[in-house]
Amino acid sequence: MSKIKKILIGTNNKGKYREISYLLPKKIKKFETGFFNLSSPEENGKSFKENSYIKASYFSKKTNMICLADDSGLEVDLLEGEPGIYSSRWGGKKNNFNIAIKKVLKKMNKFKDNWDNINSARFICCMTIFWPNGKSYSSSGSVEGTISKSKKGKNGFGYDPIFIPNGYNKTFGEMNPKLKMSIDHRFKAYLKIKKFFI
Repeated sequence: MSKIKKILIGTNNKGKYREISYLLPKKIKKFETGFFNLSSPEENGKSFKENSYIKASYFSKKTNMICLADDSGLEVDLLEGEPGIYSSRWGGKKNNFNIAIKKVLKKMNKFKDNWDNINSARFICCMTIFWPNGKSYSSSGSVEGTISKSKKGKNGFGYDPIFIPNGYNKTFGEMNPKLKMSIDHRFKAYLKIKKFFI
């Protein structure tokens, strides 16, 4: 199969676009959904995989281009896997992650005042490539960690300021972005689809 030389990155999230672009080979021509003035489809899937497929197929069909989209989120064990596939929706209509982070910490504090020893969580990412001929391929990756008691760091986006990956003592928000993007869920999902690119 011929390697992909140009791709539409199926997201209107600037942080996500930046991170996916960083993972892709430099020589690949990358397009933003904004270039085509496309709004995002309704994500009504029941899993990260279904939602990434919805986005990749939608943007591909709208542009007749090969599209790579991801769906990702945070699962907190104390919250029985929430916010999960609703991670961005916890931030309200404008996907304000300051609101979403406050909601996570408030809910965790409601369960238990001292949750230091029971704060396991993970970031999950599923990536889907969709070709105009209807072919698709999906992969997923996850990174285990814990939740910080408060927001730390200004790097990354989303829930990065409260997620501490196992083996490290800094949140994704405090980490050097290059280090973060070499160990996170998006990187792990990308490794499994890397073969399709130059």
